[in-house]
Amino acid sequence: MSKFSKDLVEALKDIVFDCNWQNVGHVSQFESMKCYKFYSLDEVDQDILLIRDSNKSFFAIDSRCSHEGGPLEQGDIEELGEKLLVICPWHSFDFNLKDGSSSTGLKQQTYETRIVNDILYINTPMSISLNKQSNIDEKTEELSEKLDKCLVLNESGEDSLCFWAVRILQTCDPHEKARLTNEVAEKWMSGEICQIGFKNPPDQPKRPEHLTVIDPAKIRRGKGGTLASRVALLHSLANIEQWAMDLSWDIIARFSDFRFSNGSSLPKDFFSDFVKVAQDESKHFVLLDKRLNELGSHFGALAVHNGLWESATTTKFNFLSRLAIVHMVHEARGLDVHPQTRLRFANQNDSESVKLLDILYEDEITHVAAGIKWFQYTCQQNNLGIIETFQEMVKKYFKGYLKPPFDTKGRSIAGMTEEWYMPLIKPGQCV
Repeated sequence: MSKFSKDLVEALKDIVFDCNWQNVGHVSQFESMKCYKFYSLDEVDQDILLIRDSNKSFFAIDSRCSHEGGPLEQGDIEELGEKLLVICPWHSFDFNLKDGSSSTGLKQQTYETRIVNDILYINTPMSISLNKQSNIDEKTEELSEKLDKCLVLNESGEDSLCFWAVRILQTCDPHEKARLTNEVAEKWMSGEICQIGFKNPPDQPKRPEHLTVIDPAKIRRGKGGTLASRVALLHSLANIEQWAMDLSWDIIARFSDFRFSNGSSLPKDFFSDFVKVAQDESKHFVLLDKRLNELGSHFGALAVHNGLWESATTTKFNFLSRLAIVHMVHEARGLDVHPQTRLRFANQNDSESVKLLDILYEDEITHVAAGIKWFQYTCQQNNLGIIETFQEMVKKYFKGYLKPPFDTKGRSIAGMTEEWYMPLIKPGQCV
């Protein structure tokens, strides 16, 4: 057996032990052009450019300009002395491919590259590909499960929680939705509203006619390098909080008549927990909209998406799947992205937004905990294995794999240890 050189062994050890290194192919694949675009399979607008210089060295950099999101793959590549620069085609901002620095003072994210045994690697936590991943529409399976909700025909009146849940879902103005949410929550907590009742929820919550709704893949969130991109990020979060309000009221109304296998109904504490979640989400929306106004914008100024409601539609017939996907998987994903989002605002000295993001983060931990609490309770009432059932629900009702990196600390505080989600990542993918 031939011996490997010491340098090659050490390089291979680095690649193995740092799981962020992505094998993108043999170097011979990247000789015909100077610039290649790798699409992220994990996050929208997180694509990477690979650029080769005249010395056959490779550099990797974010594909969208940190100024206004311009497509750098359409820009010029210039050598200025020892510097290799990519020039944004929109506003001529220049970025050094070695460290992402710019004469304008902005900073562009760069990624370390390495060639080991003629294989090119890029150091990024994201899964990337030269081919853009297509969105495949899947038909929603409407299965009659043992835990499916029962049909109740008689609806309750205005003194019930479900009446107000549906009223809020049918309220199109997000500010009025938030105001009503807080008002109804206070009445429920004080006992002024004490009947749970039943009322059929709408297939989808109402939205203002002037709100532009587009495909999630077309949303431009920005990377926080400018005021405009920070506004885009906050606007995207406000949209998520608006949907989160509706999702909390929807689980209350849609599953108010849910019965366990022994015939018993959901305890009142279940409704109180999700009323509190709805109230938190309304608070978050109000705070985010206030911050947008302070930055010279407002909610509705940018386009939004309704991607979260797709999961609500997929899980509308199955209580356990709704808890697992909406109130555990999606809520926990909010914890996962918090550190990077917070850092982007902190790097721009936006301390007010950082404080706001920390409030959201602390509350979201309790929301994940609420989902786990009632998932566990339901499994126990129906003699089901808890973690095994969660993983079964995710595989059946969630598209794709769970994506690292994970906020293990926040998830653990909420009660979701690694045994819940690690088996649900892509086989062979490191965390």
